[in-house]
Amino acid sequence: MMIPSNLSSFSLRMTMMHLVLTAKEPNNNNPKMEEGARAEELQVQRCRARLDRLATASAGDDSEWEDMRLKRILVDYMLRMSYYDTAAKLAETSGIQDLVDTDVFLNAKRVIDSLQNKEIAPALAWCAENKSRLKKSKSKLEFLLRIQEFVELVKAKSFIQAIAYARKYLAPWGATHMKELQRVTATLVFRSSTNCTTYKVLFEQNQWDHLVDQFKQEFYKLYGMTLEPLLNIYLQAGLTALKTPFCSEGNCPKEDPLSLDGFRKLADPLPFSKQHHSKLVCYITKELMDTENPPRVLPNGYVYSEKALQEMSKKNGGEIKCPRTGDVCKFEDCVRAFIS
Repeated sequence: MMIPSNLSSFSLRMTMMHLVLTAKEPNNNNPKMEEGARAEELQVQRCRARLDRLATASAGDDSEWEDMRLKRILVDYMLRMSYYDTAAKLAETSGIQDLVDTDVFLNAKRVIDSLQNKEIAPALAWCAENKSRLKKSKSKLEFLLRIQEFVELVKAKSFIQAIAYARKYLAPWGATHMKELQRVTATLVFRSSTNCTTYKVLFEQNQWDHLVDQFKQEFYKLYGMTLEPLLNIYLQAGLTALKTPFCSEGNCPKEDPLSLDGFRKLADPLPFSKQHHSKLVCYITKELMDTENPPRVLPNGYVYSEKALQEMSKKNGGEIKCPRTGDVCKFEDCVRAFIS
């Protein structure tokens, strides 16, 4: 059993207590029980490591905590993008093997690789191993795999085998997926050379890509993971505050993250920020800076309102002292900035 990395502290404690209480002594006469005991011990170790990590959240160094969190997010992204070796190396060098789920993704890699090689058996075996949990989530992954295997028999013109296969493996799904079952069995008549779009699509090569995507979705749900990588979610949380109609038109300055195609793609499904126009507030007077009270830029780069700088200049004999850095300059050295 894999323990999701995003569980709450209470959930982790309860899970760890359950594993500790239910753990059994290994039976040297039963290899399967020994293997099960080792797996339980591994999960207890991971729960303990994650609990210890949560315990240091308030007591530890914030910068160190955020650095570790970022590395976990990066490992999660690499594993989802199939950069397994790089993810394992980062987890090892950072000492966070117990805080990430590398081994679980490596098990999924075997199924993904087999589907990309147009092999169904490993995926079906995975479905059999997780049958009860997939049934609870009303997964149709196994049905889709069976459909693909049936279609491959039809494509190979093994019609008798295809009919026997449909009777044995597809017929039991008739009660819940009758329309899809009727559609796929009709390929016995239309064959792979058909020009009818309804059936032609079943023979296309991208059906294997759809199976890979479907397996990944079921895999994430089964282990309580987010469907999107955590890195995407965190980036979108920031991009949604920056997205405006002005940026979507491709008029962003180079300093804006949305000027890059990758960020624009991430922000595409996000709503526009509620505030389309920025407001500048003076750090000194807390008043709004506008055309009546324009901003002025000090030589050190900090910006304050003209009203605040004039008052400071009168009190200090024409000198301006930056309240943030302590730098001193003349009022004439402050350049006026224009709000567009």
